[in-house]
Amino acid sequence: MLGVLLAALDQTIVGTALPTIVADLGGGAHMSWVVTAYLLAETVATVLVGKFGDLFGRKVIFQISAIVFITGSFLCGLASNMTLLIVWRGLQGIGAGGLMVTSMALIADVIPLRDRGKYQGAIGAVFGVSTVIGPLLGGLFTDHLTWRWAFYVNVPIAILVVVAAARTIPSVRSASRPVIDYAGIALVAAGASALILATSWGGNEYAWDSGVIIGLFAGGLIALGLFCWVETRAAEPMLPMRLFRNPVFTVCSVLSFVVGFAMLGAMTFLPTYLQYVDGESATMSGIRTLPMVVGLLIASIFSGNVVSKTGRYRIFPIVGCLVMGVGLFLLSLMGPETSTWLESLYMFVLGVGIGLCMQVLTIAVQNTVEYADLGTATSGVTFFRTLGSSFGTAVFGTIYANSLRPNLAEGVAEATLVAGAADPAALARAAQSPEGLRSLPPEQAAPLIQAYADTLQTVFLWTVPVAAVGFVVALFLKQVTLRDTAREAAPDMGEGFASPTTSGDKAKLLELSVARILRRSDFDTARRIVDASDTRLDIAGAWAVMQVELYSRIVGHASLGLISASRRVPPEVLLPVFDRMVDEGFLERAGSLLSHTPAGAREAQVITRAWGDWLTAQVEQERGRPSGPELRAATDAIAKRLVAEDLAHGMPRTGRETAEVGAR
Repeated sequence: MLGVLLAALDQTIVGTALPTIVADLGGGAHMSWVVTAYLLAETVATVLVGKFGDLFGRKVIFQISAIVFITGSFLCGLASNMTLLIVWRGLQGIGAGGLMVTSMALIADVIPLRDRGKYQGAIGAVFGVSTVIGPLLGGLFTDHLTWRWAFYVNVPIAILVVVAAARTIPSVRSASRPVIDYAGIALVAAGASALILATSWGGNEYAWDSGVIIGLFAGGLIALGLFCWVETRAAEPMLPMRLFRNPVFTVCSVLSFVVGFAMLGAMTFLPTYLQYVDGESATMSGIRTLPMVVGLLIASIFSGNVVSKTGRYRIFPIVGCLVMGVGLFLLSLMGPETSTWLESLYMFVLGVGIGLCMQVLTIAVQNTVEYADLGTATSGVTFFRTLGSSFGTAVFGTIYANSLRPNLAEGVAEATLVAGAADPAALARAAQSPEGLRSLPPEQAAPLIQAYADTLQTVFLWTVPVAAVGFVVALFLKQVTLRDTAREAAPDMGEGFASPTTSGDKAKLLELSVARILRRSDFDTARRIVDASDTRLDIAGAWAVMQVELYSRIVGHASLGLISASRRVPPEVLLPVFDRMVDEGFLERAGSLLSHTPAGAREAQVITRAWGDWLTAQVEQERGRPSGPELRAATDAIAKRLVAEDLAHGMPRTGRETAEVGAR
């Protein structure tokens, strides 16, 4: 949780510190890159470290990621100019991507199956908490220490994470060697970076029709085109192109891009508005953005719960994009004369719009893709949201830089006329920081404040068409009846806030799905399945035969003592049914060991096939149809975990948990 907190916090902590950072280091035209570099590096690292974790062990990758994050954080705090800060933010983002992915994967590796849900839920909640406290902490450090502490604060926590991981996390390595889509990762990183650079530099560093900007746009589009081509031929593609044949995935990906664009773009530049125009401190600007976050959280929880109860999700992205567009338009109306309560209302409206969309998109995609593509599709939607966040901050930053220069020049000229003998250069220098602006006499500060207000009005107004595009695209979203697991997952906030995960461990996802189904089953379920099968055994005999099957496969042998010890019941309780199975010719004894006769092996096969058919039907209803070997591997993994836990710890089982092993 600490590792995830570090990574998630640094997405938002710099927002309230950015105006002071720009005033200190200069380079206001590159302001958005402080956020964009982090997001891009995090997105690319996410895919790489997920595969490396399978290759070299997740514990090692988790610790390396924390060390990279520490290094990046420390160097960010030491940065002497904007270029260095952006470079070190990229390094920090690489570490953050590793922390996020390996944290989730370690939970799946280490935590017992029966407890995994509550741990993953706790980690998911960290994303929401970091969204709230990030701007506040950034403001507090900026006001009471220095903006550099927004980065230094990570160092002691990350050191604690490394030490604690070394002492407490066991080493777990994947038995398989995954194929890494290096070409796809490189091409999507190059294409996205080129397009973001083009939008960031266009009209700012270079003219829009200059060779550099045209070259960046062309190079970015070519790289993304090659990415699509490579993905159709990769053994394990980062983003399989076949997913786009699913119209729900395509629509949700576009909408996720729009949500990311609006959410992080607004969260980056709202503190700038509040500090320059409203004259708030960095801390207060963080507090003042809370209405947006509150609206986002309320709408996310509300939409998730409604979807889980009704199964209807299509309306939420449509209404959400419409409300988002209204919220952005309202933000464009804000000025020096706008009251605090009205500004808070406008931010709340934007947050509600984002929240109505964000959670539902993941649910819709998980509900419609095939089981084999579940992890990749979920990762794909969150990937597009992160990409949208990168583009959003870059485009917001470009519009901001291109609008601020003429507006500020006009404001300085007007302030000079008002002040008479005032030095224009001194006014321009004072206008570079919120503190300098507040130190000017009101009549001199007013034109400069208006310049910032006009600039940020332009920024928010130009984003309204993006929300409009989202609204039109949302109209094409199809309503598909929700599977049971999609309803169960609806209120979970984790995936809405999370960064992209790796392409997805299908075995773990199937294992979780099977475990959920078995937990809902009981001995009545077992009785119905056994009665409907072609077995000649009654329920007690079937249970005994399947216990021998289970322990023979997992432990290597079966005995009455082993079975009774794991069930924590005296052997005398189980002895009659095993004696009967021996007398009837289904089991045989060799000393203390029990094994199947040919007749018993036939009955075990019949019961296993009946359970398999039932389980396949249940999983297909939830996730799409898995293959037979995949399902067998998942049930084996569950049974092995449960038996190993019992043999190691002597944990008593409830009737339902016994049914899970009995089912296997």
